Amino acid sequence: MTYRIAPSILSANFAKLGEEVDNVLASGADIVHFDVMDNHYVPNLTIGPLVCEALRKHGVTAPIDVHLMVKPVDRIIPDFAKAGATYITFHPESSEHVDRTIGLIKECGCKAGLVFNPATPLDVLEYTLDKLDMVLLMSVNPGFGGQKFIPYVLDKARAVRQMINDRGLKVEIEIDGGVGPANIADVARAGVDTFVAGSAVFSKRNESDPNRYDTIIGQMRAELAKV
Repeated sequence: MTYRIAPSILSANFAKLGEEVDNVLASGADIVHFDVMDNHYVPNLTIGPLVCEALRKHGVTAPIDVHLMVKPVDRIIPDFAKAGATYITFHPESSEHVDRTIGLIKECGCKAGLVFNPATPLDVLEYTLDKLDMVLLMSVNPGFGGQKFIPYVLDKARAVRQMINDRGLKVEIEIDGGVGPANIADVARAGVDTFVAGSAVFSKRNESDPNRYDTIIGQMRAELAKV
């Protein structure tokens, strides 16, 4: 299995966002995780399509994984697709018509994913899994960075991996929240292949050292190599 690390820019220094993203990618990250919050579906307000577009204009060519924590969700999807999103993921409870929203993401030329909060059942996957490119499992309750990992989400990861394998699909499983060197191997053993890490990466910030993320990402890679 190929493992990918996706630092969440929610924890980055926004005054130097382009530089932060350049440095974390140069240190071995694979994907830019882009958290969008609306102060309605979740109790926080973050960034929109203009920031995504700015990163592309800055020269970021890595995949940008846009996680929409907004409700309603359909209106903003074409804007993020135009701004350069690679993946667009959304919560099923944020859409009145989940199948239609998945179709809209695909029509806009992006890869589509569904996001499940820790206590949200996986039932909708019975009807949608074959249309998805990614399933994102929240291992914290969405809205804020720096929260502790919720262990029972590993059971959900195992269930999703079993569903994917049983159907012979190629769907990525991403996890978001409280992931770091101490638990990333256990998360991988549960079937996850893509790991969002915000605080674990960006809290290691040393503004005088452009390679400051090499150590933490290297530690994660070393733990994944044990799986």
